[in-house]
Amino acid sequence: MISVLLVDDEELVRFGLRTVLEAAGDFEVVGEAGDGAAGVRAARELRPDVVLIDIRMPVLDGLAATRRILAQPQPPQVAVLTTFHVDEYVYAALAAGAAGFLLKDTPPREIAAAVRAVADGTATLSPKVTAGLIESYVDKKAAPRKAQALRRLSELSERELEVLRLLGTGESNAELARKLFVSEATVKTYVSRLLAKLDLTNRTQAAILAHEAGLLDG
Repeated sequence: MISVLLVDDEELVRFGLRTVLEAAGDFEVVGEAGDGAAGVRAARELRPDVVLIDIRMPVLDGLAATRRILAQPQPPQVAVLTTFHVDEYVYAALAAGAAGFLLKDTPPREIAAAVRAVADGTATLSPKVTAGLIESYVDKKAAPRKAQALRRLSELSERELEVLRLLGTGESNAELARKLFVSEATVKTYVSRLLAKLDLTNRTQAAILAHEAGLLDG
């Protein structure tokens, strides 16, 4: 069972997410919180596998809460909830280490699959949408970030750069395996080594770096 903590100031949103996840059969919603501060406390006490957290909340916003949750020992995976397709706060949460984000209007049938993906760390949430948000935001700030990003990539091999570029498009492990002509197990090894080499927390941060470096340009 995948344990989940729901953090959102709208009770109806929490109810909807709980209903969808519990109906899937392999999730246990272990707690709910109506503001960011309560969410941080609940994450520390309940130690869920995944925290779904809204960005805009009272007392403590989702961005600050995400940072505090991820600073805890052995933190859970965190995915941010938003009604906005492009939101600088969402980007900041991803850059801070959140595994991805989930639009509140995501069809119910996709929610369970998305949360499973973030729980096992094999894919970002809504990868194509996440990639679109990253690209839109990074394009606005490309000049000051590109040189720094390229410096970070200077020691990568051609193969590692290819893997990073595919991560930037939101590809799943299965898609990476097909395009690289290797097994999914080998892909997992590639990704783990790449994240360690770049000192990144997850695939979403790798996707951000790929866009900042211009690996997907043209």
